[in-house]
Amino acid sequence: MSTAHVPVLRDEVLAALAITPGAVIVDATFGAGGYTRAFLDAGAVVHAFDRDPDAIAAGRAWPETREAPPRLVLHPRRFSEMVEALAEAGVATVAGIAMDIGVSSMQLDQPARGFAFQSDGPLDMRMEQAGASAADFVNTAAEAAIADVLYRYGEERQSRRVARAIVAARPLATTGELARVVRKALGHRPGAPKDPATRSFQAIRIHVNGELDELVLGLGAAEHLLAPGGRLAVVTFHSLEDRIVKQFLRQASGEPGASRHLPLATPAGRPAFRAVARPVRPGEAEIARNPRARSATLRSALRGDAPPREARRAA
Repeated sequence: MSTAHVPVLRDEVLAALAITPGAVIVDATFGAGGYTRAFLDAGAVVHAFDRDPDAIAAGRAWPETREAPPRLVLHPRRFSEMVEALAEAGVATVAGIAMDIGVSSMQLDQPARGFAFQSDGPLDMRMEQAGASAADFVNTAAEAAIADVLYRYGEERQSRRVARAIVAARPLATTGELARVVRKALGHRPGAPKDPATRSFQAIRIHVNGELDELVLGLGAAEHLLAPGGRLAVVTFHSLEDRIVKQFLRQASGEPGASRHLPLATPAGRPAFRAVARPVRPGEAEIARNPRARSATLRSALRGDAPPREARRAA
């Protein structure tokens, strides 16, 4: 089985993981399966996670799930739960973990999922297709709470103005309605290089799905699962995500400049991660093929031989 989806920085992620035949690799964000396909082609056994039931349903058609034993094991769970999920599958450690943070192309390209505003659709944005939706949030949250989300997760400087406009326009039911309210509040100029609604949509999506908390928990899970010498590769698409990954690796590697007062600091000489690579970004050719790749950043590192920091702190 093959897939037409080519994920961002695929070759660079493969190089960072240095997969050997038979290695157990976690694809923490299965999506349309682009990374998983590359890992399988490199000879890996893949445990793939996704909280989106559509992604899991599509993955179950892959022949590798029916091999004996299967080379592809699908987990319909959040990647923050990978330690527990793999323990249930009899896997204690893995050789590599890849994370592609944020919304997938598959989700963006389906108007009915409500992640994007290029085509009108229901104001949903739920990766798991369960729980409170974006419409629930914008139609019921207090104005101050909406402003806080827009500022914190969208870095929207005029968050109060946008929140006030959202509350005044309630109820909102579609992505098109929300986009128009935000544009009007910010004085959108047709032809501007970036649609001003982008920041608000990003912020609401991150809030609805708890994405930054999920990333923090997922990085901690990766520290527990990776064997010494195992490899971590994380692709992010905006500064909030990248900052979390950067600070995590700085702490975990004991890099100079990381705070010594952080609760999970690494003792000198026994880092949880080492060989932290320089950030990698897409080249011009990839950006030309896929404009969504423009903001991507890959950070990678090797697992050291120290025990996970939570376990060390509790010992």
